[in-house]
This record gives sequence, C-alpha cells and structure tokens, in this order.
Amino acid sequence: MKISYNWLKQFIQIDWESNKTGELLTDLGLEVEGVEKFESVKGGLKGIVVGHVLSCEKHTNADKLNVTMVDIGLDAPVQIVCGAKNVAAGQKVPVATIGTTLYTAEGEAWTIKKGKIRGEESFGMICAEDELGLGTSHDGIMVLDKKLKAGTPCSDVFDIEEDEVFEIGLTPNRADAMSHFGVARDLKAGLKQKEITKELITPSTSHFNINDRSLKVDIDVINTELAPRYCGVTLSNLIVQPSPTWLQNRLKAIGLTPKNNVVDATNYVLHELGQPLHAFDAAKIKGNKIVVKTLDKGTKFTTLDGVERTLHEDDLMICDSEKPLCLAGVFGGLGSGVTEETTSIFLESAYFNPVSIRKSAKRHALNTDASFRFERGIDIENVEYSLKRAALLIKEIAGGEITSDVYDLYPKKHPNFEVFLAFEKINKLIGQEIPKDTIKSILASLDIKVKNVTEAGMGLEVPSYRVDVQRQVDVIEEILRVYGYNNVAFGQKLNASIATTEAAADHTIQNTIGNALASKGYYEILTNSLTNPDYTSLLQDEDEERKSIEIINPLSGDLSILRKTSLFSALEAASYNINRRRANLKLFEFGKTYYAKGDKRIEPKYLSILISGDSIPDSWTNKAVATNFFELKAIVQTVLYRLGLTDLKSKPTTSTLFSEGLSLTHKKKELVSFGLIKKSILKQFDIKQDVLFADFDWGAVLKEIEISPVAYKEIPKHPEVKRDFALLLDNKASYKELYDLAFSAERKHLKDMTLFDVYEGKNLPQGKKSYAVSFTLQDDKNTLTEKQIEKIMSKLQHTYERNLGATLR
Repeated sequence: MKISYNWLKQFIQIDWESNKTGELLTDLGLEVEGVEKFESVKGGLKGIVVGHVLSCEKHTNADKLNVTMVDIGLDAPVQIVCGAKNVAAGQKVPVATIGTTLYTAEGEAWTIKKGKIRGEESFGMICAEDELGLGTSHDGIMVLDKKLKAGTPCSDVFDIEEDEVFEIGLTPNRADAMSHFGVARDLKAGLKQKEITKELITPSTSHFNINDRSLKVDIDVINTELAPRYCGVTLSNLIVQPSPTWLQNRLKAIGLTPKNNVVDATNYVLHELGQPLHAFDAAKIKGNKIVVKTLDKGTKFTTLDGVERTLHEDDLMICDSEKPLCLAGVFGGLGSGVTEETTSIFLESAYFNPVSIRKSAKRHALNTDASFRFERGIDIENVEYSLKRAALLIKEIAGGEITSDVYDLYPKKHPNFEVFLAFEKINKLIGQEIPKDTIKSILASLDIKVKNVTEAGMGLEVPSYRVDVQRQVDVIEEILRVYGYNNVAFGQKLNASIATTEAAADHTIQNTIGNALASKGYYEILTNSLTNPDYTSLLQDEDEERKSIEIINPLSGDLSILRKTSLFSALEAASYNINRRRANLKLFEFGKTYYAKGDKRIEPKYLSILISGDSIPDSWTNKAVATNFFELKAIVQTVLYRLGLTDLKSKPTTSTLFSEGLSLTHKKKELVSFGLIKKSILKQFDIKQDVLFADFDWGAVLKEIEISPVAYKEIPKHPEVKRDFALLLDNKASYKELYDLAFSAERKHLKDMTLFDVYEGKNLPQGKKSYAVSFTLQDDKNTLTEKQIEKIMSKLQHTYERNLGATLR
C-alpha cells in the first residue's frame, strides 16, 4: 500500500523527516518497506532555465533548422540549433542546458550534450512541453510569459510537486489503516506516546447542501444481509474533464493513473478515507431506480474491462429496473460508467458483506482497490460521511449541483464491540506491568472508550472501524504495539519447553525413509495437490463411491480438483525433467490424496516412488543399464524391511494404472502397489520411455509398524581378554558344535567366540581339519586374573577333547 507523505500531512501536521516518520509507523505495526521520491515532473525540471531568444536565422545547410542565439542568464548568450517551426526572436522559452537529464514518455533518461548539427555548434536545447513532461503536445517549442527573466529556473516558474511515498506492508487484519486517514490516526496515537499531541484534521462536510430535488433515483435493497448499508445521492449539470493538477499529482504519487474529474474524485476519497465509491451515469439508469440484489446463475454481464462474465447466483449486483449495472464492491459495468458526455451521476457509497465480496472477486479473478477493502471490512459508520465528502469534492472540481436527498438505507444498526480487559491478563501476556494511566491513555488515543473500571479490569467499547479487535487479546495487542515492543524489557530468565515425540511419529518415520532413499540417489519432490480434471478419465476407477473433490473457486480450469492419486503429479514432474534432458530419474514424494465418499472427505497419506531411464548411465567402462521392474521391487522391499515389515506376501496388482505389477501385503493388509505404467497413460504426458511407479498406502504402513522396546545394557567397567585355540578336529566336526560346547562349558565369563581360520590339506592327518578360534572373556564385576583365565581355557580344552576328540596343534 502506498501512502503519500504530503497527503498524510493534510490530516496531521508533522514536520519530521520521512525516515523518522517511517520508523514510528513501523514500530506501530505499519511496516514501511521503503520510501520513494515522487516528482510531478520527472527530474523536477532541474537544469531547465528560461531563455530569451535574441536572434533566429535559417541554418545554411538545412532548410528545416534554425540557428538561434539565446540569453540564458550567463555572461554571454549561447548558440542553439532548433528545428521547431514556431521559434522566433523575442520569445521567452524553456532551455535545457548542457548536462541536463530529460526523460522520454516511457521514462528513459537521456542527457543534453554539446553537439554539432550540420556544421553548426549547439549548446543546449529549446524544449517542447512533452520533452519536459509538462504535457503531450509536440507541435512546437513552449513559449513562456515575456515578463520572465532570462536564467530563471523553470522549477520556479511551474508548480512542480515533490513528495515522498511510503510503501507499507499492510497485514490483512489492518483494514482500518487502508487509507491516508487511517495511517494518520495510527500516527497520532504513536506521537501521543512520545508526548507529542497532534489533532487529526478531517475534511469538513458541514457545507453539504441540497441545491434541488430534480433528479430522484429510488433505491431498493432486496438482500440486506449482503448489503447492510447502502447510501446514494445524485449530482447534475456536471462537466466531465481532466482533474486539476493537485488532484492528479496526489493520484500519480500513489501509482494511480488519472482518468477524469468524477472518477478521480471517487478514487481520491477511496484512498483518503478508505471508503470505496462508485459513480453511475444517471442517464443510463433505466427507470430511475437502483436495485441491490442477486441474479440467476448464468446471467451474462460485461464489466468495464470489456470481458463478458457469467454470474453466480451468490454474486451481489447493482441493477436498474431492467439490467445489471455493477458487480457490487468489485467492478463496474461497461454500459453505466462515467464518460465525457456524462452530465449527471448517481453516486454510491455502501457497506457490503466482506465474505460475499471476497467470494465474488475470487470467482471472477478480479482484484480491485474496492474489493481489497470490502473483503477485509470497512467502517460501516463511515459510509454516509464519505458520500458527502465525495459529493462536495465532485461539485468543487466538476461544477454541478446536488440534486437529491441522501438516501441512507441502514435498517439494522451495527453495535460497537464490547470487550472486558483484565489487568492481570495484560501483565501476563506482555510480561511486564504497564501503568494503568498509560493503558488508559493508549486506549483513548485508539478511540477505544473505557465504559467502566474495576479492580480486576475495564469494560471497553471498540470503534466500528476496528473490525479486527473483538477479543481481550486483540486489545492487548493494540496496547502493546502503541506502547512499543522496544519498550518491553528483556527478562533475565529464559524459559523453554521440551517437546516429546513418539518414536513411531509420522514425521520421524518419514525422515528415516526419506534419508534412506536419498542415500540411494533418490530426489524428493513436492507437487501440487490440485490437478487437472481431465486426468480422471485415465483412472478407470472401479470404486465409483470414491468421488473427486472439486474446488469451488479454482485458480484455473487446469487446477480445479484435488488429486485422487499421486501418479499424475509425479508424471508431470517426470515429463518436466525429461523435456530438459534429465531422463534418468529417481524420485519420491510424501503427501496426501483426496476423495469424497458419501458426505465424508477422506485424505489418505501416501509415499510414491518413480524411476525411469537408466539406472547405470552409459560410460567408457560399461554400457547403460535400464531401470527394470526388479530394481523397483528391491527398493520397495528395502523401504518395508527398514520399517521392520518383513513378513510380506505378493500378489498381482488390481490397479488399472499398471500394465504389469504386484501388490505387497502384510498380515493380509495391502501396503503398496507397484509396476510398469501403461503406455496409454504415459502418452498423455508426452513420455516415450518406460516409467516404473510404486504407490504406498502410507497410513496402512504406519499402522503395521510395531515398535519394540529398546533393550540396552551398561558398558562394561572391566577389560576383556582374548585367547585363541588352534584345534585339530575330525572333518565331520562343525563350528556350531564348537560354539555350543564352549558356551555350555563356560556361561559366566565367555562373552563371544569367533572362527578366524579353517585349514585342510598338507601336513594334516587324513580325515582331519584345523579350526582357529578366538574367545573373548570378561567379568562384569572384576578384572580377570591370569589364574582365572588359565582355568577357563583349560576347561574349554578338556571339553573339546572329551566331546570331539580335539587336540591342540
């Protein structure tokens, strides 16, 4: 939102530098994102001076050029070559001196330099009004008042306005600040906290008078729920023409293009007071009657931009006795707007239901200054005042007379919000105690009335323009932002809460599997939940009860339903990459699909995996190896095994998406379907290579996971000891026999046993083999002594000799 500093100063007299004011507005929650300089004439006519043409002669080498001598206030006149037909001696003209920067109509800068034209030197340029940005004419040079003194800066001759414009990042809840008056209102409250008292200067409507009642327009509001308040008045004998310069400059400063004095006046009041208005050409209102109502679904209506729109049955329309004139609160109609031939108007000011306006604006993809404000909620008590303000402004700049009473249809008055504010709650939320007198002062500066005070708190009445302040916490937020976040002291104690999560939490398991897939070269994708309704024909869904969910206000026809499968989103991503020469793909995504079953809306979770192209790219060491079904099966099984789901059964898939594929089940619960996508489906996405796809029912997977309790033991405090045997055994003896005998003979101190060598052959007796085994011994309570170790090893040796006939080599 753009706010002109000059315009702001009309409401509150302040002589601060713009950066200082911007800091205060930011502290108040109206974040100033930047300050731009505005000049009504780009460049501010810097370097342009009044010149006196002393002589003018034809150029000797060019029929259409003149050589002039011009006094520009220097010690000596300068020579300027000029091609204008109307240049003549004795004239006072604007001269762009050497080094001056001028701007084209498109805003491109160019600099005046010393030059030589057809052999004659030129030390400047005599300018036309379009070259200076003072108009659009290029018929000849500008001729100034002869009384002007040569050398006078043209910035002193012409009324050049310089301004600074704040770019405010307005949050959606601050509907009250969507105008210069609203910002001034906040600025006043902030200044008061700094003990600077300023009064708001509001435009007066005390001289609003009805000249006659010659043009009456009846108003019938049929749908009062969508239009709780509707005001109107007529003005006649107007002259529609360009607006005065001051008004055009105000609009240009905030980025608006002036149109004519009537339309500009309504835009001016919109940005001045925050109240949208609309002017209808009264001659185009059939039956001299305005009807506010909804129309039948499918009714055609052409808006000001020339687009024919199909109306919804919930769109609120402003109509006459025969036809619709305007999409209420959003956009005017093509056949009822103000033109240069307009002499009388019906001026509308209203309060429309914010939800209704927001839906209509989204439905027709329209975003206007009016809808922007209506959607967020304007001040219903400001409707009539703004109408009178606009009527007086139009009368001032377009002439004419007020020719009807002010019609104000406000059948059910909206009460102000009432809130009880507890002192204890203030201190608890802010974290420090603010003096009660300071709180009362802040509330008064925000126009929040204190109706009663008790020891516990205060009963408050919130003004109608603060539609976002309806709860106790909202009032505390208002107090804090005016008091100043920077004034809240930092505590010496830092409190923190430690969040606990379950080991089987969905996001934890997703991270585990995501990391596992990423480690194998897979890339995670994130696709849109909205999809093309044309894809539903590819599903051939056997379950007719699973209905697609349509979006009421889709951004486009291609994104008008929620996806029932993740496949098409994945194929769009694959097609995008393949078309950009990334044909070897390994992709995965966690997300949700959506469908309706009866009255229920169901959102199953999924994990999808897509592979395509070559799993091993072509290189000088090996040929390319294409991805295949078994590679996909392996990664599917890896995911499930990683989660402890190993008891899997396979069966042919019933999904119609695959030309061939399998489904894996766990305890009769289907967890995943995977296989080769049908060529007919790939053709819709312009994919010519094979694509393999796996679709996990992630919700079912989570239910099947069994988390075992963590088993742990303390780290031993005493060292372990290793001893080895080289045993000569019969060929029939096995390592398992050795292992079992060892642990049966010594259960307490034997911790581990490993086989590290086996030998059969030369230098061994016939029918014998050699096993080299290692034993790890350890006592949990004491350090083993050499005597204990020898005793254990002797016991093991005797066990092997007795049971296996083993001997030590």
